[in-house]
Amino acid sequence: MDALDVARWQFGVTTVYHFLFVPLTIGLSILVAILQTLWHRTGNERYLKLTKFYGKLFLINFAMGVVTGIVQEFQFGMNWSDYSRFVGDIFGAPLAIEALVAFFLESTFIGLWIFGWDRLPKRAHLATIWAAAIGTNLSAYFILAANSFMQNPVGYRVNPTTGRAELTDFVAVLTNKVALITFPHTLSGAFLVAGSLIVTVGLWHVIRNRDSADTAAYRFATKFGSWVVLVSSALVLFTGDIQGKIMTDVQPMKMAAAEGLYTTESPASFSVLTVGSLDGSREVFAIKIPYLLSFLGTGDPNGTVQGINDLQAQYASQYGAGSYTPIIPVTYWSFRFMIAFGMAAAAIALLVLWSQRKGRTPTSRWLLRAGLVMPVLPLLANSFGWIFTEMGRQPWIVFGEMLTRNGVSRSVSLTEVLTSFTAFTLIYAALAVVEFKLLVRYAKAGVPDLTPAPVDDDTDDAERPLAFAY
Repeated sequence: MDALDVARWQFGVTTVYHFLFVPLTIGLSILVAILQTLWHRTGNERYLKLTKFYGKLFLINFAMGVVTGIVQEFQFGMNWSDYSRFVGDIFGAPLAIEALVAFFLESTFIGLWIFGWDRLPKRAHLATIWAAAIGTNLSAYFILAANSFMQNPVGYRVNPTTGRAELTDFVAVLTNKVALITFPHTLSGAFLVAGSLIVTVGLWHVIRNRDSADTAAYRFATKFGSWVVLVSSALVLFTGDIQGKIMTDVQPMKMAAAEGLYTTESPASFSVLTVGSLDGSREVFAIKIPYLLSFLGTGDPNGTVQGINDLQAQYASQYGAGSYTPIIPVTYWSFRFMIAFGMAAAAIALLVLWSQRKGRTPTSRWLLRAGLVMPVLPLLANSFGWIFTEMGRQPWIVFGEMLTRNGVSRSVSLTEVLTSFTAFTLIYAALAVVEFKLLVRYAKAGVPDLTPAPVDDDTDDAERPLAFAY
């Protein structure tokens, strides 16, 4: 084990951990805005209760996402300085805009939304949550544009004197075809997570608190969340199909590794189960669906999909001697876990809707247990999706331009990286406990009581201290 190994583990752990909060923040920002819009349009008090209820869960998650996200940027300077030196001119531009525009937009308007209840006009207050939601989604786009450059470098040139990549076309970076499809695919996954949380909390209250005065609100929440899950599941499949075709075009090794396809095939079969040799160089046993991989990768049932061994020989000839094959078991199974966990969440959403057909009230304890597991499933799907995306790119940190081993900081020792890795892991473990307890505590508390508190008539509203509206 050396500094490179630990640096990779540290970035992987912190990235996956941070991304546990990101999709929930992205999805809930829009869904809470929709709930508040329903209240604004109808005046129905249940929508206001649900807005404040799920808004509180959104704020808890948002705060944790900000804290864990800060660590990501520090690592570029600490552990990956050679990478930062090489690609900083390009990578820094979308990240700077994300921080200066998108993040400031969302954080400013979230503040106005929190403290603006009963202080701002209803329409203006509604606009603040929509502005925050737009900022959240813009933030996601700029970050994905930066990541997409690593997958498919565009809009740059390498200066032969400095050995650095220099930005030549910022529009090309922002309109990278990988970014254009990764963004809606990521958003669909985010709504899958957020919808699942809404279902879980609503279902728990429907089953456990059947005589509550707010049962109608919780029933609406479970139906609303279930439809969000089902629609987003369909969008995940649709955008994932397009993403697979683009991946086959720009990163054929990643597609071959996802399928355990060792030899070039035309037509190519989709692998349901593949067992490879210990050295990862050949297929030993496989169960396949004919023509499906060709269609997924090229749009043509008889299309050609390149195999791992042929691509390895091609890359060795093009880039020099060495292995250009990712860890096949990781890419193969992470791709399948991503799909399986996402579809499992959709199946539970269908069961929840079925249990409430024609005004029925769900009572099954098994359904409740499935509902409690539900938010974890799309979180796992998102995590395995990112593991596949980043591990499938290996051994490149910037595809075709820089190997991962060449991007690590040469001046940072194994002891230093191991120390920071251990510290971050322990801190993140503590934060995970805090996040979980806060979410459970406020989820169990249920929707808020909207009965106005008595106000001292002698105190002018302008003199009242600014207070958290929950």
